[in-house]
Amino acid sequence: MNAAAFSTITPSDVAKNKNTALLLDVRTPAEFAEAHIDGATLKPLHELRPDDIQTLMQGRSTCYVICRSGNRARQAADKLSGSGIAAVHVMEGGITAWEQEGLPLVRGRKAISLERQVRIAAGSLVFAGAILGYLVNPVWIALSGFVGAGLVFAGVTDTCGMAMVLARMPWNNPTKGAQNANSKGCCSM
Repeated sequence: MNAAAFSTITPSDVAKNKNTALLLDVRTPAEFAEAHIDGATLKPLHELRPDDIQTLMQGRSTCYVICRSGNRARQAADKLSGSGIAAVHVMEGGITAWEQEGLPLVRGRKAISLERQVRIAAGSLVFAGAILGYLVNPVWIALSGFVGAGLVFAGVTDTCGMAMVLARMPWNNPTKGAQNANSKGCCSM
């Protein structure tokens, strides 16, 4: 990640300037439906295309990138600024910080965050590998080792393959018709 390619901005500064900038939310559609900033545009990180964002930015000079806590937003901002989009800013602390500052959110149905889904899936696979290794065949212990290695890789690179797979699951991508790429309201999740 090129640290000089983009900067960070506080949620209160985003709130002050949100009407003149593109608010780009890179979470999953389910997370977006649960709570998002009014006027935000949903483009999940795994679907992010810089050309699409340049089109959405027409008439705007600034892009504020938003996710749950800031990690996915930094990945998106790195990708966007690396493709030549200027004035890309990551909202510090994401939607979590926005909410902690008491700023308004459009609310919908509750969803399990992508981070929590990864913990559930990884824990289930490790547990299954351990039990199957003990009860069926010791070779199943390799499943636990594989998941552990994946978690180490995710921690070192700040890229999680399991999260990328889970983000594409049907429960995180309800009917495509309900997702408007320039959605300003809450979709039906």
